[in-house]
Amino acid sequence: MADMRTLLVEDDPLLGDGIRAGLKQAGYAVDWVQDGSTAKLSLESGDYSLMVLDLGLPKLSGMAILNWLRGSGRTLPVLVLTARDTVADRVAGLDAGADDYLIKPFDLDELIARLRALSRRSGGLASPLLMHGEIELDPAARQVRKNGQAVELSAREFTLLHELMLHAGRVQSREQLEERLYGWGEEVESNSVEVHVHHLRKKLGSDLIRTLRGVGYVIDK
Repeated sequence: MADMRTLLVEDDPLLGDGIRAGLKQAGYAVDWVQDGSTAKLSLESGDYSLMVLDLGLPKLSGMAILNWLRGSGRTLPVLVLTARDTVADRVAGLDAGADDYLIKPFDLDELIARLRALSRRSGGLASPLLMHGEIELDPAARQVRKNGQAVELSAREFTLLHELMLHAGRVQSREQLEERLYGWGEEVESNSVEVHVHHLRKKLGSDLIRTLRGVGYVIDK
C-alpha cells in the first residue's frame, strides 16, 4: 500500500488513541498530532504517505490544512474525519482536496479499508495484488502466499515486505525502512530491519531480498 507511514490529526484524545492503536495493529507506522499547527509542521518536516485529518481542530482548522496542502501542490492522499454530516460539508471538504470522507462515529475496519483503497489509487495500482515470482502479496487481506500457500508474517514483516515489493528494483536504506515500520515514540532496535529481513528470507526464500552492504535492501525486478 503505498508506504504505510501515516499522519493522524485528531484532537479528541480518546478517539485519537483508539485510531492510532488500530492502525498500528494493522501495520501502519502512525504519527499522531492533536492540533492543526503541529500537523502543518509535521507535513513540512516529515515524509508521509497518508493523512487522516479531523476538520474541527484547534489552532488551525482541518480545512485550512487541506487548502495549504493542495495550494503547495502536494498530492498526499487525505482521508477526512468529521462530525459534520451535511452534504454541503462533505462537498466543501472534497472540493478543498480531500480524497475521501468518513463521518463520525465510524467503524475502524472501514477506516482501514478506505486507507488501503487510497494507497492503491495513489500508487497507481490497478490491481491490489503485488506479485514477485511465486510470491503474492494482498494488501487488502494482509496476506502473503508462496506457491499458493499462505505464509504467516508479523505485522512489521508484512510492512517491510510490502515496502520492498512495492518498490521492486529500488534500493531502500535501513533508515527509510525504519521510518515505514515505526511511528514517533516507538523505540527502534538497532538491528530491527536486519532481523525482519532474516525472518522474511527464512519464510520466503534466502534469495528474495538482496543486501547491498552499507546501502540498504532491494527486491530485484
